[in-house]
Amino acid sequence: MTAVTPNPKSAPAFCEGIQYFADSYPEFDRYGIMPSILEGKTAITAPNDPCAVYQTLLYADALRYLTLQITGSKASGHPGGFASQAEAYAAFVMLGHKNFITEVGHHAPGFYSAMFLDRSLEDMGIETVQQMRDRFRERHGLLGHLSGQIPGLLAPAGPLGQGQHFAMAAARLHPDKLFPFTVGDGGLGEPYIMSSFGHFHTAYPAATNFLPILVWNGYSQEHHSMVSTLSNKQMVAYWEGNGFEEVVLVDAKEFDDQEQPGDFVDSTAFAFKQRLQFAEAVLKGADKAARSALGGKLTVFIIKQLKGAGVHARGAKSHNLYGHHTLDNPDIVSALKTRALPPEAWELVRTNCARAGGGPASKTVVTEFTLPLTDLGTLPLEEYPVGGDPKVSTTSMGRLVAYVGQADAGYTVTNADGNEASGIANINQALKIIHPVEDPLYNQKPGGQVYEPLSEDACAGLAAGSALMGARTLWCSYESFAINGLPIWQTVTQAMAELRRLTPSTITLFTAGALEQGRNGWTHQRPEIEAYFAAMMRNGNVFPLFPPDANSIQVCYEWGLGTFNKGVVITASKSPLPIYTTFAQTRQALQEGAIALHDSQGSQKVVLAAIGDMILKPVFEATTQLEAQGYGVRVVSIVNPRRLYRPSDVAWEICSEADGYFLDDAGFDRLFGGDVLLGITGGASGMLEPIMLRSPAKRDTFAWKRGETTASPTELMALNGITAEGMAKRAVELLG
Repeated sequence: MTAVTPNPKSAPAFCEGIQYFADSYPEFDRYGIMPSILEGKTAITAPNDPCAVYQTLLYADALRYLTLQITGSKASGHPGGFASQAEAYAAFVMLGHKNFITEVGHHAPGFYSAMFLDRSLEDMGIETVQQMRDRFRERHGLLGHLSGQIPGLLAPAGPLGQGQHFAMAAARLHPDKLFPFTVGDGGLGEPYIMSSFGHFHTAYPAATNFLPILVWNGYSQEHHSMVSTLSNKQMVAYWEGNGFEEVVLVDAKEFDDQEQPGDFVDSTAFAFKQRLQFAEAVLKGADKAARSALGGKLTVFIIKQLKGAGVHARGAKSHNLYGHHTLDNPDIVSALKTRALPPEAWELVRTNCARAGGGPASKTVVTEFTLPLTDLGTLPLEEYPVGGDPKVSTTSMGRLVAYVGQADAGYTVTNADGNEASGIANINQALKIIHPVEDPLYNQKPGGQVYEPLSEDACAGLAAGSALMGARTLWCSYESFAINGLPIWQTVTQAMAELRRLTPSTITLFTAGALEQGRNGWTHQRPEIEAYFAAMMRNGNVFPLFPPDANSIQVCYEWGLGTFNKGVVITASKSPLPIYTTFAQTRQALQEGAIALHDSQGSQKVVLAAIGDMILKPVFEATTQLEAQGYGVRVVSIVNPRRLYRPSDVAWEICSEADGYFLDDAGFDRLFGGDVLLGITGGASGMLEPIMLRSPAKRDTFAWKRGETTASPTELMALNGITAEGMAKRAVELLG
């Protein structure tokens, strides 16, 4: 273990664990006499104040030191990316802006360092640098990448190209606050970022209080980035061409006095006077950008500085630490000694950080508070008679969605595939599509509540991001295309499992399943997303729901609205289908996982366990055939398959809003006990896993195989072997 140098007697207690201290810092006696953020204030007085500039630079160096030391303590992590933006982060905090978001998981050590300096990490018992070192990349500590459980951090960091969704959702919900978020060279290469900005700005032109901060450092993870070849002029034109009215670019190269080669340089190599000038330019630029974004202009702030500025290596070589990069490694030691601060400087930095924004981020940022929700009262459910006229499930749910939206002004519905095409035109009629051009023919107007850009990513992003920020939402999609929006939904639901606060569950409605898409061909017949949800059920807070009819879907939606910190996925057809269940039966199914729709006696018992609604037609036809042969048949509709796992199959105990109900063995035998069990679904077979794991009966599955152009659901089911004849034949074979 690397020895820790004893702290100087003058060092504050929180400095325990700091490896190196400097004897002095240039001009500290002149500019470090007192904190630039005065007691009782939330920000510096002016961006051109020499003391504020000096202390912003001091803060940036403190961030670099801590970022490198905590990663070095585990010889693991990513110090380089955050290092190149340290001045920018410091500037925005000194200006009082702490509602900071990042999409870059690799910036985690820098953000943890910031949360330590402003005392947010004290909420998880981290009071010293040594404790931060000990708990970095350890269980119940500071994870290797950002998560939802770290005090003061607003959002997780999933795959690149997601951060803007969190920032835009927050901006819409909190118009009086600035939401800066960092994007790196790699993230700028993701396809959805710019289109997301465009869609959002078209729908919400007044919500410009999100501020992308491009950390333009010339590299992605292991090589030169795509955008490293652009000139400053080209980069500005790129953002302007995508609708940004104000582009603020601060280039370290303009302040370089060391004749560093290339377009990307390291400001920490400058003479101290030049370092101060660069810090001042960043601080002034950040202030200009913040005022512009809060003032109604679509704005971006760009800091151009070499990746790894001020840490152990430069360029892509600074991205990772490897096993040899311990705190004894010469490169690590040299960099830490170079960035070392005197004890009094640490005290000054921490005082500024704790005062900025009104206090520690863990006590001030928007996600540390529960967003007030409108009381919805009793939903106007309409129960149709069992065996009565067929009804469209999605339309029945749409009527309830309209009610929720009219009651809750903050409610948003998103759908890239169009509500009209999904059997939920009643949502558009009631809530209106958001668009700057009012057109009654198309149910669109400014200020509507339906977000319908042709982008699954944008729709999933706004819905899931808004839910994470505390608002009710509904993301709708054709099932086959929803996969394009899944990554951010998955990120959010995983984060919700770890959150320290309540937030409404993110609810989805997937329609136009594979069985309804015969004539459209295989491009529209992609139920594979159900395999993802089948795997995610073991996460503990993901609940795929499969209502069998228009009564059931209403109760499923009602249930989802009453849950928190979960991912609720409702999959239903947009075709008129028979009514099989009462409200009471669905409520039972939501609790127990399934409901028996039919049960007959015979020489031996065949259980047909079905997931979905359209699939029930051949299931009941198979029932008739089997009963004609003297067999008893129980038809079971699986509505909430997560309930059918054993408790040990699911990580439910560690979810923030733990749901530990699972159907017991007696209940399982009551529903699924028999001589033969057939699991039947028009989607992925993985969704049947809970019953296949538990049943001791002879059993088999009928499930989706592949798509093809056909003319009807019956033909498509036949292509996949899902026929009444096939089911009856296989049951008899298993019976022997």
